[in-house]
Amino acid sequence: MSQIRHKKRVIFPSTSEVYGMCTDKEFNEETSPLIVGPINKERWIYSSSKQLMDRVIYAYGNHHDLQFTLFRPFNWMGPKLDNILEATEGKSRVLTQFIGNILRGQNIKLVDGGKQRRSFTYIDDGIAALMKILENKDGCANGRIFNVGNPKNDLSIRELAELLIKLIKTYPKYASFAEKTQLIDTDASAYYGKGYQDVPSRVPSIKNAETYLGWKPKFDMETALKLTLDYYLE
Repeated sequence: MSQIRHKKRVIFPSTSEVYGMCTDKEFNEETSPLIVGPINKERWIYSSSKQLMDRVIYAYGNHHDLQFTLFRPFNWMGPKLDNILEATEGKSRVLTQFIGNILRGQNIKLVDGGKQRRSFTYIDDGIAALMKILENKDGCANGRIFNVGNPKNDLSIRELAELLIKLIKTYPKYASFAEKTQLIDTDASAYYGKGYQDVPSRVPSIKNAETYLGWKPKFDMETALKLTLDYYLE
């Protein structure tokens, strides 16, 4: 790698997807197994490609003194995430999809009832962690992996939809749209296709970030959603 030859530091944006179907209550960067499904579940292409880069970069650091930091975002959200009016079912991020559904007067489809759980992270918290990684004060981020997420913002996709509807009802211009929105259960294979395989829960351990970066997320879920909706709706 040219970074080794030129003594350059690598900061690689990994993903929470690398943990796959890990069964740990909280995903630990150092000890949690990275578990993906069979080849015919094409959903794991992204996870596997990111995991491969994680492993290659770590190996170069371990054997060839490459200076690196890996960080794994957990469902970052906030203003400018996507174009909410052009969300594509089955492809857009869940928050973008749901806001767009409500504003277009469409019902929200919940894959397998929306029982899957995710931990959401407001963008300002994510960027604050990334800035500390870039600063790398006293080499605190060298050779380390950091989950960047908010374990307190852990909720099911159904709970996310219900909270969005509740909050959008507080915006007079859009309240009528939220009032009419219904939650419709749908099957995963019908929504995503046969190559999909879901993950029941995804909660990060953030002890590494707390210990080495001195970072903790500040924004609770309702505040994060309100700030996001303010941007799109006001």
